[in-house]
Amino acid sequence: MSNSDKEGLAYWLRWQVPVCALIILVPTSLTSCLIKKAKAKPLFLDDLWTPCWRKLNPVWLLIYRAFAFLCLAFMFEAAVALDGAFAFYFYTQWTFTLVMVYFALGTVISAYGCWVYTKGHPSANGVRYEILKRDMEENIITNGMTYREKETKGNIKLQSHYVEEEIQQRAGFWGYLMQTVYQTCGGAVLLTDIVFWCVIVPFLSDAHLGLNTLIACMHTLNAVFLLLDTALNSLPFPWFRIAYFIQWSCLYCVFQWVIHACGFTWWPYPFLELDTPWAPLWYFVLAVVHIPCYGLYVLIVEAKNSILPTLFPRAFIRSY
Repeated sequence: MSNSDKEGLAYWLRWQVPVCALIILVPTSLTSCLIKKAKAKPLFLDDLWTPCWRKLNPVWLLIYRAFAFLCLAFMFEAAVALDGAFAFYFYTQWTFTLVMVYFALGTVISAYGCWVYTKGHPSANGVRYEILKRDMEENIITNGMTYREKETKGNIKLQSHYVEEEIQQRAGFWGYLMQTVYQTCGGAVLLTDIVFWCVIVPFLSDAHLGLNTLIACMHTLNAVFLLLDTALNSLPFPWFRIAYFIQWSCLYCVFQWVIHACGFTWWPYPFLELDTPWAPLWYFVLAVVHIPCYGLYVLIVEAKNSILPTLFPRAFIRSY
């Protein structure tokens, strides 16, 4: 139990509180500026529901996303039935819910995409064009090319880029929301699972943070399902959306501070407590660790787009 119930206002007048608040406010402000100034490549509707594997029917991606959503929903229901609203006291449940939202959006958008594709809607032409364009570019021999051949290839890519934007339909609000949730999940699941398995289980396990089958599954399958989706989808993963991941974690910290200011006395994670001189260091470490967690997922996506085309040149379609 925290000492906040014994000291009242004095708990919030400690020197650690403004320092930790600054550690939360500075990243929040910087990421807000980054979101406003960042210029991302356009996201097309086809990117949301087409697989990155040439002969894989989009229906299989739809089936996978629906299956993942149902599995996550089953574990979500079990967690809420066990702990009620108290389950949302933990960052794990926040992230788990976000992953479930991603697969719900992905299922609906994949269903729409499959319907468009089977009906021969004009927007499906973008998918067919994209496959043909990538086939053409990947079949150009890059070894031993003359200067004129390289220049011709560059012109072909430039012209095909403009044609692609004319043919393909831009993603709307729900498409960008899906991509943003996807990238926030990428960093959040790695942060959640790494902290849980490497810090909490070995050193901080107790009655509330103990290990059981449900907790183990929630801290494993969230990453497994998302990584498998990454191996199948065509979504880009730009660096600047780390801003949403950081703001997601800052929102959770603000939530914890608010409910403790309203009378709650127990902190779900010991490293969030403010009554220790080490609190600013813990908050700073937690802020910094967001960068390698998100960066690791970026590396996974980049490895997918660089290694798999070499291993499966006729089957894999490079996303970006």
